[in-house]
Amino acid sequence: MAKRTYVGGLPATTDDKDLEKLFAPLGTVISATVINNRSTGQCKGYGFVQMQTDAQADAAIRTLNRTQIGGRELTVNEARPRLEHPRGSGNGDGRKHG
Repeated sequence: MAKRTYVGGLPATTDDKDLEKLFAPLGTVISATVINNRSTGQCKGYGFVQMQTDAQADAAIRTLNRTQIGGRELTVNEARPRLEHPRGSGNGDGRKHG
């Protein structure tokens, strides 16, 4: 599986299809996911794209990083692995006790 790319600086109106269209000229898009705000449903300003090959992902990073879309500058780079946080270690109110 090819590397995932992180795409930051997306306008609030961006959806998955918009992100896919942005990357499609650079190769085969396996997945394009915009991260949305749960309460508003709008884009939180970032998303992730998986290309078919590492070479396509690298080309997308070189081509799209620092380009403008909707008046905003994109940040496109290799996505970092998600950090796993332990669950159930608190009382659920977000405060540390001790």
